[in-house]
Amino acid sequence: MCTPSIVRAVLTFVALSVLLSLAAICAAGQDVGADVGGGAGIFRPKNPEAKKRPSKPSSGKRGQAARTSGPTNAGVEERVEDLLDKGNQFRDARRFVEAETAYESILKIKPRDGRAAYGLGNIYADQQRWEEAESAYRNAAQWSPSDVDSLVALSVVLVQPRTGEGNAKRFADAESFARRAVQLQPNNAVAWDRLGVALQARGLFNNETEHAYRRAVELDANFAVAYAHLARVLRRMGRPADAAPLYDKATQLAKDPATLNLIAESLQAEQQWDNSEPVLKRALELDARNPTALFLMGRMMVVAKRFTEAESYLKPATEVSPRAFQPFNLLGRTYLAMDRFEEAEVTYERAAGFASPGDRKQLAGIYGFEGVGDGYLKTKKKPSAAHAYQRALELDPGNKEIEQKLAKAR
Repeated sequence: MCTPSIVRAVLTFVALSVLLSLAAICAAGQDVGADVGGGAGIFRPKNPEAKKRPSKPSSGKRGQAARTSGPTNAGVEERVEDLLDKGNQFRDARRFVEAETAYESILKIKPRDGRAAYGLGNIYADQQRWEEAESAYRNAAQWSPSDVDSLVALSVVLVQPRTGEGNAKRFADAESFARRAVQLQPNNAVAWDRLGVALQARGLFNNETEHAYRRAVELDANFAVAYAHLARVLRRMGRPADAAPLYDKATQLAKDPATLNLIAESLQAEQQWDNSEPVLKRALELDARNPTALFLMGRMMVVAKRFTEAESYLKPATEVSPRAFQPFNLLGRTYLAMDRFEEAEVTYERAAGFASPGDRKQLAGIYGFEGVGDGYLKTKKKPSAAHAYQRALELDPGNKEIEQKLAKAR
């Protein structure tokens, strides 16, 4: 017969496995755009295009036509282009706060500008701020309905699972937007790849999903990401022998951190944790401050229980993406595993500032403030334990187990 302690240990292990699996799914994505290269994360769409400003005409009808638009409109358009340039430059430099300000300034002087909304979606996606990215990309798709880049980017963000309900609806929307992108540009390899991802997110590992990925590599024989996606779906369809050379092909073709991140994420999703390490090392050699590569490497180290090494990757990930929930959350778990309860508590508090309603319940549990409270109790620090349990209850009101622990700690 199993004792309560054994049962709790088993449940704890299962809970950690589920949470890490969810984190693996949440990191999914890829680079999109005209070129699939040079990214700050798994998913990094190209910047919105800032149109070249025509030189002022010196004479003739063309000059008269230019003046009829009025100086006010011309001034607004010039200001919009300047702000787009600034936003793009700030984004490339990972100065996300300044980039956000630049794109938002456009919407103040020119509401419903699709490029500005798309730019905002980009910087949110770079930081894995998925809900804000979805909202921005939905605006971009509404205001510029024929812009394929916005449709593809929105499809990418919608397949990022989030704690709580609504994933099924988002996955269905992701498929719808990807299909629209394919209809608008039938020869767009990235759009076909995103259609495959959306179908896969819905649990459809079938001939249509395989066809979407194969169409992507037919259109672009150097599309490393699509080879990795195709390999993953073939494994899930029970064809590992067909998948192996495709993973090798993807790794050979990968020239940038974003693509290497995608390959590593696919390997991790297939529980090939050890195989993901050299791929991520290549990504970090190319970009030592790449936030997604840092996060994925840290997650791999946590799974391997190499917690000191995990900290060395997750800490800089939080510095590069200071408003992203997942890096703080996993760093907190790392501190918890090392019995560094004060640091875990502080880190979870940082994560709470960016947590969705579903994430808040997760932060309240045994891999959050409840776990911190349990740790404090082990070290006979009842006041600190009571404080941690109280914070857990604020995040998950009515949790009876935490209420009982709080009563005992007091």
